[in-house]
Amino acid sequence: MKKRKTVFVEGPISPSFIANSIEKHQTKTTIGAHNIFLGQVRADEIDGKIVQAIDYSAYAEMAEEKFHEIRETTFSKYELTCMHIYHSLGKVKTGEICLFVFVSAPHRKVTFEALEFFVDEIKKEVPVFGKEIFEDETHVWKVNKV
Repeated sequence: MKKRKTVFVEGPISPSFIANSIEKHQTKTTIGAHNIFLGQVRADEIDGKIVQAIDYSAYAEMAEEKFHEIRETTFSKYELTCMHIYHSLGKVKTGEICLFVFVSAPHRKVTFEALEFFVDEIKKEVPVFGKEIFEDETHVWKVNKV
């Protein structure tokens, strides 16, 4: 049995990491389409304060299992060639990437449908928690909106 890749990475997901992931797929000639979702930390205003960063935490073992379950469900529903998922843990500043989902398939339409399904499901089901941090170091727990 193939070992599962870890979803979680410490800190923000770098543009070079994303570019490298895309570059690795050039040799996979049965793929006709890729689709990417990048979740970026926004500078939301909450009660007159601007979010400066989000500190992500999770019960990693449970969250990894849930990511895997949703990934397998997505593969059973859609004809995908591959899927890669990375989510940040720790502090991610506004403007930085905290979620990177990369799907590939022989044809484009399925990549859009699968990606939307997957991201909606993880927002609803995966126990990842974000503490929105303000400039004065106060914080509030983030509530996911699907």
